[in-house]
Amino acid sequence: MTSRMQSPHTTCPGCQEEVFLDELVGGKCPLCGCSLEEFDEAFGEYEGLLDRSDLSWLIFNYFVFKKFVDLGVPPHQIMEFVAVYEQNAEKPPEDWNKTGFTLEIPMSRWDSFRPKYCANCKKLFFKGGKKQIKGDMRKAAIAVEYVCDKC
Repeated sequence: MTSRMQSPHTTCPGCQEEVFLDELVGGKCPLCGCSLEEFDEAFGEYEGLLDRSDLSWLIFNYFVFKKFVDLGVPPHQIMEFVAVYEQNAEKPPEDWNKTGFTLEIPMSRWDSFRPKYCANCKKLFFKGGKKQIKGDMRKAAIAVEYVCDKC
């Protein structure tokens, strides 16, 4: 029994069953007929991608993406932000360029009716404009500001 468990085996990508390599019929799973060689070739294409990625970096990207999506930031803006952060992360913090970011978020009903001051021209406006979050990659604080249609 123990010698059988120590023999080389794998999981079939088709039926997800454990298959011992000496049971393969012409390189295919005896249960479902799925070719294990095709799976190995397809997996090899993605293997390099996963090796280059660091698990902590993937987790960081997930939580940054989730936080900004929950705020209503469009996904393409988040991806641009993460790309700039990744470029900066390869350098020491004192050499970082473009650490500030501004992302557009949707206005709530209350925001669309209440009076707002434009962050650029400091004028009071009631209708239109954009709501933005502004921050710096070096700091955790995020500020919410409004910009009028003229600016």
